[in-house]
Amino acid sequence: MSEQASTALAVNPPASSVASSPIERAAIVLLSMGEEPAAAVLRCLSREELLEVTQVMSRISGIKVEDVKQSLQSFFDDYRQQSGVHGASRNFLKRSLDLALGGDIANSVLNTIYGDAIRPKMARLQWASPKWLADRIKLEHVRMQTVFLVFLPPDLASEVIAALPATDRDAVLLNMARLTEIDRDLLIELDELVDRYLESLGLQSASVEGVKQVAEILNRVPGDRAQMVENLRAKDAAVVEEIERRMYDFYLLSRQTEATLLQIIEAVPLEQWAIALKGAEPRLREAILRVMPRRQAQTFEDMMRRAGPVPRSRIEQTRQEIMEQVRALVEAGEIEIQLFQEAVVE
Repeated sequence: MSEQASTALAVNPPASSVASSPIERAAIVLLSMGEEPAAAVLRCLSREELLEVTQVMSRISGIKVEDVKQSLQSFFDDYRQQSGVHGASRNFLKRSLDLALGGDIANSVLNTIYGDAIRPKMARLQWASPKWLADRIKLEHVRMQTVFLVFLPPDLASEVIAALPATDRDAVLLNMARLTEIDRDLLIELDELVDRYLESLGLQSASVEGVKQVAEILNRVPGDRAQMVENLRAKDAAVVEEIERRMYDFYLLSRQTEATLLQIIEAVPLEQWAIALKGAEPRLREAILRVMPRRQAQTFEDMMRRAGPVPRSRIEQTRQEIMEQVRALVEAGEIEIQLFQEAVVE
């Protein structure tokens, strides 16, 4: 289905028929067009419109042939009225402006005409709970918090701000009020951040805490832990992948022996440590520095100073990458690690 047809349905549901309401006729047309074209149309709807039409689609049954014919006929009547030449599409303009002005200037012009390109992606975050979003952006620097909230739909942004710690709200609101322009690098960083949030959006339920609990249990269970993990993997590999990530928490490095830490340090590039240890607990940072050769430790501290402020999301991603390398070393039998703090007896 063409873009004009999708717009026709999203903006103007098929005209009236005797047998059905406008929302029912829209549902009939969506059910008639197949999954992928229907999905393209649904992406054009607001949250409320999407919920309304999909609820009707889930309930509708026993559709008469005459209703289908009337609904489709009404839709194509509306489509014909809208599908004439009404101006250039964004793709047409982008290709033309790229040739005339170059890519950077073309994007600037298009963003002025159509609104910033990131807004539709941000709008998908309306399905996340404000608390879930607040818990994540409070870990970012205040400039990123500000830009993130500026591009959210206003009703969602207000709920997210309300869910932020009280000490953060004033700074964020003041920065938003002073904001007049956003540099390109920060927009690229925001785009990457939103992509990560969208990827993890499905984890915002209580199942995340369940995964954490299972990881804690498996870390402490006696017997053949590896066999238990493999038995679970055979039933649900995706869940086990998340459990293993939780089992290999970054802060468990602080309770490893010096010999084990030295092997891990040698396997991980110094540049990753310089990012991962930003804001880390003193105990962990001291444990890493203690086993480094003196010259390497000096180089490392210089790298940390040169790195300057680092987004929290990048730090978390780097820590996860390091722990994936640690897990690979364990699975290869090259190191043994202590997964939890065991009680000791003197």
